[in-house]
Amino acid sequence: MVAITLLATIMFTSCDRVAPNYYGVLMENYGKSGKSDYSKVQGRVNTVFSAGTELFQVPAWEQRAAFTDDKNQERILHLKASDNTEFTAKPIYSYKAIPSKVVDLVFQNSRLGSGEGFMRSLEDNVLEPRIYDIIKEESRRYTTDTLMAQGGSLTFEERVQAVIKKAFEESGLELISFSSNLDFSAKVKEKIDTRNEVNTNISVLDQQIMEQRKRNELATLQAEENKIISSGITPQLLQQQFITKWDGKTPLYGNTPLNLLKSVN
Repeated sequence: MVAITLLATIMFTSCDRVAPNYYGVLMENYGKSGKSDYSKVQGRVNTVFSAGTELFQVPAWEQRAAFTDDKNQERILHLKASDNTEFTAKPIYSYKAIPSKVVDLVFQNSRLGSGEGFMRSLEDNVLEPRIYDIIKEESRRYTTDTLMAQGGSLTFEERVQAVIKKAFEESGLELISFSSNLDFSAKVKEKIDTRNEVNTNISVLDQQIMEQRKRNELATLQAEENKIISSGITPQLLQQQFITKWDGKTPLYGNTPLNLLKSVN
């Protein structure tokens, strides 16, 4: 009876338990048979009496992360645009495990170890190197002017986020938010500001030139209209002037407008 009680105690105390709000994935047989050795579990799991077993626990809630170095200090990524201008990024992101893909997540990354450090190791060795590669590749598709123009950085962010989201899903994770936090040196900012100011001035001048051109065209049309009016002497106009000046009695000499004589008679 004592032996049975002792055995039951050993079995009970040797069991691991999947903590609340965690997904449990049990690896058996050292994972030699591949993914078939991994299964999703919950509650108490015996990991002592079965050789080659290991319990992985994946948080079910949203994880927030930022790029940091070994001393947990903020890590800045150095990038280059397509015109070879350097700029920096300080990505922050959040994600969580996809319940239906948690076995795939552990199977693909079981080499990183289990326990509380699993997610941190996943970020350092898998997620952040992949994010860096994506940002670096995408940055080569944009010029500095494009990135710093109105809405340019937003377009870049949306493109990078879409690519990272797809990469995360392939790993069994849902990307919830992402921001690369781009920044440029003071020298580059000053150069772009100066260029933008010049472009603004040129735009104003172009508008003024166009306006003056329209004014000149209008003045030309008005001059032509006045010329036509001043030189527009027609037979009808001559008849009208003759009627105004002739008193109807004075003898007429020379050529007299026939239509006028008919109308008078």
